[in-house]
Amino acid sequence: MENQIIKIRQANADDAQTLTDLAYTTFWDAFAHHPKNAPDDLNHYMRQAFSLEQTTAELLDEKSIFLIAEFENAVAGYAKIILDNIEPGITAERPVELNRLYSHQKYLGQGIGQKLMDACFGRARLEGRDVMWLGVWEFNPRAQRFYEKNGFRVVGSHVFQLGSDAQTDLLMQKEL
Repeated sequence: MENQIIKIRQANADDAQTLTDLAYTTFWDAFAHHPKNAPDDLNHYMRQAFSLEQTTAELLDEKSIFLIAEFENAVAGYAKIILDNIEPGITAERPVELNRLYSHQKYLGQGIGQKLMDACFGRARLEGRDVMWLGVWEFNPRAQRFYEKNGFRVVGSHVFQLGSDAQTDLLMQKEL
């Protein structure tokens, strides 16, 4: 791993198709095989959240910042932060939401997620943010441990609508 360099860059409108494919694949890999996720609910959510039109609109939104991780000459993962987004339970004056952070299954354990997390922290500080927050599924202990290791703490919960399934996400925040 030491000789492999993970590069992080900000995505732009030209990355819309790449990001759409990456978002769809990584979300599917992360959640499709969990017994609590009904295939119909997952498919309904993914068709809406990860269409080319939706990704393009998000890329053009000035409050959304996408970061892409490249490793071994391939797109390995991505993160999305949203400036000034906040929910009840989050205590911040200049918040930033870590909306997504995913890497391809084949790169798990290679440091992609941590490199993206560090880049998100750096970008949030550059933007003068005081708190980063996120929602993480209550049945995703691996992600919860990752966020705890990075200084996040649980401050509440909210509903994440996956198709017809109202799921519970833990709200976590970290002061920057």
